[in-house]
Amino acid sequence: MAEAASLPDRLARLKMARAESSSSYNSIPKDGAMLTGKQEHYLKRELISQQVRFEINELSSPTALQRFGAPFRGDKGEVAPQDSELPLLRYMFVHHVRTFPFLNQAKEKEFWQDRVQTFLESFATKQISSSDDRLEESKRRKLAKKAEKLVEIMMVSGIPTSSGYEERIRFSEMEVVDRGAQEQGLVANTPEGHPINGWDVNIAGVRMNTIKKRFGRSAHEGQYIIRVKTADKPEHYVIRTYDDFKQMHSKLRVELAGKVLPPLPKRNSSDYVMPSFIDDSESMSSFSSEDTLPHDHDEARRSRGHSMSSEIDGLKVGSYESSTSLHLDRTNDAGDDGRLKPEGFRAKIKDKAHKRQRSIGAALSPKPPGSPRLPGSPKLAGSPRGSSDALVPPILFREAQRVSLRASLRILLQNQHIARSRSMQDFLLKDPVQLNDADRVDLERRKAVDDKRIEEQRRFYEIASKRAAEVDVHMERFRRDIIESNGLRKLFASIKQCNSISELPPEHKKVAEWLRIEVAATIYHLFLAEDNSAELFNQLKRIHSLFPYTIVKNVMRFANPMALFPRILDIFMAQPFGNRSLLQHMFGMAIQEGIHNIQKSVTVLITQRIHEPDLPQVIQRYVEADDVAKAEVKSLAFYEDIDIVYAILKKSQDAEWCSDITLSHDQMALAEEAHAAWRQAVENVGSTRTAEAELYAHLKQLMKLYIRQRDKVKMLEMINEPNTIRLLRNLLEIFYEPIMRVIKAANVYNSVSDLSSFVDDIVRTVEEAQRQGFSADPNQTVQAFIDLCARHEEDFYKFVHEMHKHDNGLFDALMGHIEGVLDFLRKGPKGGSLDMNGLMQQAVEQGVVDYDTAIKEINALIKWHIQRKRWHQEKTRQKMAEAENSGASGVALPGFNKIKPSDFGVEEEDLDEFDEDDDSFDSEEEEEQDGIDGILAEQKLRARQQRLKSGAGEPQKPEVKELNKLMDGFLVRLRAVLSE
Repeated sequence: MAEAASLPDRLARLKMARAESSSSYNSIPKDGAMLTGKQEHYLKRELISQQVRFEINELSSPTALQRFGAPFRGDKGEVAPQDSELPLLRYMFVHHVRTFPFLNQAKEKEFWQDRVQTFLESFATKQISSSDDRLEESKRRKLAKKAEKLVEIMMVSGIPTSSGYEERIRFSEMEVVDRGAQEQGLVANTPEGHPINGWDVNIAGVRMNTIKKRFGRSAHEGQYIIRVKTADKPEHYVIRTYDDFKQMHSKLRVELAGKVLPPLPKRNSSDYVMPSFIDDSESMSSFSSEDTLPHDHDEARRSRGHSMSSEIDGLKVGSYESSTSLHLDRTNDAGDDGRLKPEGFRAKIKDKAHKRQRSIGAALSPKPPGSPRLPGSPKLAGSPRGSSDALVPPILFREAQRVSLRASLRILLQNQHIARSRSMQDFLLKDPVQLNDADRVDLERRKAVDDKRIEEQRRFYEIASKRAAEVDVHMERFRRDIIESNGLRKLFASIKQCNSISELPPEHKKVAEWLRIEVAATIYHLFLAEDNSAELFNQLKRIHSLFPYTIVKNVMRFANPMALFPRILDIFMAQPFGNRSLLQHMFGMAIQEGIHNIQKSVTVLITQRIHEPDLPQVIQRYVEADDVAKAEVKSLAFYEDIDIVYAILKKSQDAEWCSDITLSHDQMALAEEAHAAWRQAVENVGSTRTAEAELYAHLKQLMKLYIRQRDKVKMLEMINEPNTIRLLRNLLEIFYEPIMRVIKAANVYNSVSDLSSFVDDIVRTVEEAQRQGFSADPNQTVQAFIDLCARHEEDFYKFVHEMHKHDNGLFDALMGHIEGVLDFLRKGPKGGSLDMNGLMQQAVEQGVVDYDTAIKEINALIKWHIQRKRWHQEKTRQKMAEAENSGASGVALPGFNKIKPSDFGVEEEDLDEFDEDDDSFDSEEEEEQDGIDGILAEQKLRARQQRLKSGAGEPQKPEVKELNKLMDGFLVRLRAVLSE
């Protein structure tokens, strides 16, 4: 009580001592309060964070759901909300999971208890390995971290404090970062000056080379000139063919075994006609077109088809459109009729069977002097005939392939392991060349084209942004509706009532107009703006030409999905005479293949690397032991400061789980010597490795393989359990039937034809933009893509309208559920708010905490959050710079960017942390560990752990002890708030 009596004096002294009244963590509490608004918020955040971490970890217990409360069963009957040990998870489940449309119709006993609870309890008893067991972070741990962050964000943002003065740290300059996001898309493809993992690489030009083939035939091969620059070496050039790229790709697969590599782009022999914004006579000085474009090449261009012929023949003096366009040579591309259609073999040979066209190989092959020219083909500059022939622009050979290979190379270099691999270093550094005069001319032309391409992207986005900004003014009202009232529900109610976009209310028309511009910019970005756009566009055309739109439409129109679905489920899930179902066989085969592959690796390690059969058997016994035995081994490793594998071998001498195997004195001496040698090799990078160190590294790798194999066996047991297949069937029935009912009632089959027409129109629009190239007015280009979306927006609106009109309340339920989540973030739970001042005062009066110590810890937390926000701001800027360097781009048009997470009480950096890849683990690195030696893997693991420990500059969270004493009282208040 003496503590309470001195409290007013302590508060007075504290106020007098605070000189920096403007500081975020040194502000003065309101009269009658013990905490400032910021102290309230960050104390609440810390206690909620601790509780969330406890509840997520508790879910791994087999008895967790029994203590959860309704709808799950428990040994002590139904658990009241005020008595739940997991109040946060229980509230989210009851109000945001169980009420989700579809799941809200699930029966309590048949589904939640007999299916879900049985499945989760069975999974918990399988003792699937943890991150500590596998010496690496498991995917379950990653998911747990994501879930932990999601629950923490929702609860901290949604549950208010009682004082009304709760306050967060604000940094107005944080918004500046977002406003600069638009620039990412403008410099992402800049050819030079943006190193990726130490490599500044650009495929700067193409050299055409004639190669001899079988039967005396010749062909022309593109050799790609790669400009390479690193920090420690001067700029140099190497020449690589497409086959060299393929060989490099294959070598990477061998060197980084098990790593999934992005595929190389397909071969593309398309060429481009050089636009005339470059004046050869000025920019190329003494080099003439005749030097770089031989007469034979010009003949080849004339022999490729009527389309290209008509374009080049139309190049006349004063013809601005023809002389400034960047023309795509489409001879090698299929389906250049503006509309892609499936084409049978008969159609392909029609009109071609009795007419052999001249091949490019024949056109470009050397000819004896005096050979006749192709009819109508003009000479190049410097020829004695026809001065107008000199106006024929040069051709950029393999331009599309050059750009797509550059994008592919940059994607590969984004991965540090690939960038540092021997295969990549040889590819970029081996056999440098000196450029000749023709190469330098080509490089200048390609650079001019790259610069022009970047400039056109910038102009496109500027114009699109201006148009979106005009719409943005009218979207403020819609934004307020979303934030303050049922804006989403009103929008979908309008869609349900109105038959077309023209009938929508004005603010909703503006939303449609903004979406039209956004989709247009996205299509342009995907299929025109990026280095890999040509490859992506070709993939779209191939898929579109093969997709059976008519068959899908007729199946959706005439089939009865409601009657068909149960029959399909019976085929896959029937268990005749108690045997496994077809679906279980399919899943089982996939897992069995994984088990078999692991066993092969185990066999190789034991027979070819370890040569000590008893040591692997001891490790296998440990992997199969129970949690109590494993805990004893881990405790031994911790207290004696030894590695887990050596602790396993030591503990096996007197352990029941290994009573049938006794290691000899020589084997234990070998294990001790190997452990010491391994530790020496790991801690001293670059030191000489001994055979003993290699042996120990193989034993550690063997333990990881045994653990993975056991996990797969346990998962196979889960799949073979009858309840698993029943749960899967129930889930499919719950989600499938309502959706199919809506699709059937809404006649959605008509939308299949609309989708086909939309993709047709995309192909035509993109090809037209490619043909116009740099000569097109950016305003016209923007308008072309906006018009594309406008032509099909009514079809899309009709699809959504019909679905909503016949949904039997499904859309309303979905919107209501989303609005419920937003209402929770805006207003909090119905049970009221947390009285953090009352919590602190009660704890001080009862002598639970020391007030001064608690305030110091809260202020330290606030200071840490301030530092962390600044660190996160700088990290965001660095990520944007890396995205620009690596080619990842994104364009933020005005519109919905006015709606910020802070409008709902969510801190923006929290969402960024939730979305970003977990820095503590790289799944790609886990896959690569099997392909490198164990000592190197351990060195990388320790380096990563050290990097994470230091946080790469991230401020370290201060230690909290006194505040932990508030948890019991906090839980009482938290349960009361969340009980309704």
